[in-house]
Amino acid sequence: MMNLIELLALAAIWGASFLFMRVCTPELGAIPLIACRVGIATLVLLPVMRSALVRQQLRQKALPIFLVGLTNSALPFCLLAWSTLFVNAGFDSVLNATTPLWAALIAWAGFQTPLKRSQVAGLLIGLTGVLILVRDKLGVGTTAVPLAVAAALLATLSYGFAANYAKRHLVGISPFAQAFGSQASSALVLWPLAAWLWPAHGIAQSIWVGVLALGVVCTGVAYVLYFRLIEHVGVAYATSVTFLIPVFGLIWGAVFLGEKMTPMMLVGGLVVLFGTGVASGKLNARALRWADR
Repeated sequence: MMNLIELLALAAIWGASFLFMRVCTPELGAIPLIACRVGIATLVLLPVMRSALVRQQLRQKALPIFLVGLTNSALPFCLLAWSTLFVNAGFDSVLNATTPLWAALIAWAGFQTPLKRSQVAGLLIGLTGVLILVRDKLGVGTTAVPLAVAAALLATLSYGFAANYAKRHLVGISPFAQAFGSQASSALVLWPLAAWLWPAHGIAQSIWVGVLALGVVCTGVAYVLYFRLIEHVGVAYATSVTFLIPVFGLIWGAVFLGEKMTPMMLVGGLVVLFGTGVASGKLNARALRWADR
């Protein structure tokens, strides 16, 4: 029961990250906001450096951890934050759920990992869901929204690469070393850019509250919960949070920002989640087993 509670809490927290980005990005800008996010998360995770093993692994795998930081935090966080300027938080959270689809595709294309027929079917279903989801957005008459959709999908593509790269180059490395190293690397890269792009106007106190929540809760605390789940019940259970994040993203967007969920968003989101489940192997219903024969 406690594992289920932690899984739901993690989904609620990560779903809320889209809400905070939607609120804070217009005031701070994408790069300054994310620089704050990863900088705060680095401080939250700093106690892991008390471990001699973590310090040793960070020295041994500095370059791979740095690259994972760029592709799993710095780049996708900035892209998703920028996209929230033009699409709502719930919509962005559903697009984020395509990450396992790209992870499977990159594993096949870049890391020579064979794809099962069920994975191919899942990819096609998921991509169909994306097309349903963005159909209305692509016809709004402005290039900003389609570019925002593309940015969100590029972010999930980056997540997919990072997952495969870490699986190959960071085997046996403490997840806490990866978490701290990736956030510190992201902060190192983003803060010079953030200083250059920092807004000239004053920032309201309410925005800083959102920034702190994004950094402390949605990144620092969320990583601790995530790796606790991996340690206690395994990777497969922990990564099932992917299916729950859009639910909370849509709920928080509707409750706190008054965002509307259209029938097309609902249908497209369900198709995306179904395709993701098939592609990631988490839907093993008897009706799907024909695909592996």
